Amino acid sequence: MSLDKGTKEEITKKFQLHEKDTGSADVQIAILTERITELTEHLQLAPKDHSSRLALLKLVGQRRKLLDYLNSTDTKRYQTLITRLKLRK
Repeated sequence: MSLDKGTKEEITKKFQLHEKDTGSADVQIAILTERITELTEHLQLAPKDHSSRLALLKLVGQRRKLLDYLNSTDTKRYQTLITRLKLRK
């Protein structure tokens, strides 16, 4: 259920802060969001897949923690990221 290398590189290029940025909170949140959407689509097709449901809940919690961190450190970046990813809040 993980993302392929090309998709990760594409997301990284879109959300990186500078040329060599691969691990900033923005990039991590964007990658987690993509994985969450893929898992959500999978769970609509396979509703009894409880291990994937647990993985989805863990990913959502991890993304929430990163979003809270970003909000506490740089609120402007947080707001722009939320609008770019079309997330609530």
